Amino acid sequence: MSGLHGMKRLTLEEIGKLAGVSRSTVSRVVNDQPYVSPPVRERVSRVIAETGYSPDPAARSLARQRTGIVGLVVALAIDSLFEDPFFPRLIQGVSRACTSHGSILSLILLYSREDEAQLHPTISQRQLFDGFIIAATRTGDPLIPQLLDNGVSFVVHGRHDDPRASYVDVDNVAGSYTAANHLLRLGRRRIATITGPMDSAAALDRERGFLSALRDRNHPIDEALIVVGDFSELSGYEAMQRLLPHEPDAVFVASDTMALGALRALREAGIRVPGDIAVVGFDDMPYAATAAPPLTTVRQPIRRAGTLAFEALCDIMDSGLQPPRRIVMPTELVIRESCGMRQAG
Repeated sequence: MSGLHGMKRLTLEEIGKLAGVSRSTVSRVVNDQPYVSPPVRERVSRVIAETGYSPDPAARSLARQRTGIVGLVVALAIDSLFEDPFFPRLIQGVSRACTSHGSILSLILLYSREDEAQLHPTISQRQLFDGFIIAATRTGDPLIPQLLDNGVSFVVHGRHDDPRASYVDVDNVAGSYTAANHLLRLGRRRIATITGPMDSAAALDRERGFLSALRDRNHPIDEALIVVGDFSELSGYEAMQRLLPHEPDAVFVASDTMALGALRALREAGIRVPGDIAVVGFDDMPYAATAAPPLTTVRQPIRRAGTLAFEALCDIMDSGLQPPRRIVMPTELVIRESCGMRQAG
C-alpha cells in the first residue's frame, strides 16, 4: 500500500476511505482524541502506518484553528447559578469530559439581556474558543441564530426550536406526563402545578406534559391551579401560598428547588404532606431524598447531559454544524413519601 501512495500526500478523506471510516473519525485518531472504539482506532492507525501518512503541521494547525478552549455559557444571574444545584452538576459533567479530552473549560455568565448583547460579538469569534455549550437559554434568544449565522460550533443544553441548532435534552414532556399521571392514579382530583418561567423551553415542555396527562384522562383543567415560578426556592414558596386558597390535593412542581419552597409553605400553613396534599418535583437533586418528607420526583441525568453535550460538540467541531445533532434522554419517576409511597397501578 505504501508504494501506491508514497509520492502523494494523502488527505483525511482518503485515509478514511481506505480504513472504511469517516473523515472525523480519522481526525480523532490523528489528534489522539477519545470517543473512538479500540478496533476502529487500530484499523485507522494501521492504514496510517502502511501509507506513511503524516499530516502537515502548519496546514493541520490552520485547518483546525483550535485553541483548546471550550466555553460554557450560562444565560442567567450568578445568584441563581450558585443557589440552584442543577448547574453545578451540569458543569461537573461538562468539565469531566473536557478534562478527559485535554480541553480547557471557560465558564461565561450572562446576567441580563444587555450583558448578552455586549458579549455576543466576543463569543462569536472563533479565534478565541473552539466551540460553546449554551445552557439556560430563553425562547427568542438572539445568541443562537447569531452563532449559526457565523458558523460557530455549539450545542444547546435543552431543546431549541431553530431547526439548524444541535441540542442535548431530556424528555421533559414524558417526564411531567408520568408525574401527573401518577397523581391521577393515586386518586388526586385537584391537581395543581407550579411551572418554571414561560420563556424556558424546559418549563414549557413540562407544563405541556402535565396538561396532556390531564386531558388524556378527561380531567378538568383549572387555570387557578396553574402558577408560574422561576425555578428558585422562593418562587416555589410564593407560588404555593397563592395556590392554597384554591385547596389543591396534589401539586406537580417543575423543579426540586421550587418543590422545597412549596413544602416549606405547606408546613407553615399546617397542611400535611402527603395526607392533605401530594407533592411531586422534577430533577431528583441530592436533597430530594432527605427533604421533609422525602420528595417524589422525576429523575433526569444532569451530569450525563453535560458529557453528551461535550461529545456532540466535539463531533460538530470535527464534521461541521449540519446536520444538527439531537439527543433526548429518558427520565424516571422516583416515588417517595411526599405522594404516599404507593406505586401507581
